[in-house]
Amino acid sequence: MTIRRIMPDIQVEDEEQLHSSRDFYGLLGFEEVMDMGWVTTLASPSNPTAQISLFTEERTAPLVPDLSVEVEDVDAVYARVTASGAEIVRELKDEEWGVRRFFVRDPTGRVVNVLTHHRN
Repeated sequence: MTIRRIMPDIQVEDEEQLHSSRDFYGLLGFEEVMDMGWVTTLASPSNPTAQISLFTEERTAPLVPDLSVEVEDVDAVYARVTASGAEIVRELKDEEWGVRRFFVRDPTGRVVNVLTHHRN
């Protein structure tokens, strides 16, 4: 299995806190690479897989995950995770912005967003 990137997902209170957080991480060298209104992703220009996402909400799932893990084959990971008996928080689904993903709870209670980008 190939892991492509891991990034923390930070829930913010509102749009004002999202903007102040974006500006703060900008001081550390992060640049905005995606803004969907309710989620903004920041990345390092020199290492684009070093990322942070800021969420005001999660529009297609029951809660904001604690972290995201991009894998090469999300279907294979989903099969292994469900076979293990781990709690699936959100079923495997294709999203309109080009990812296929599911949420699973780890043994400490953290929610992990596991995803693959659609390849066109």
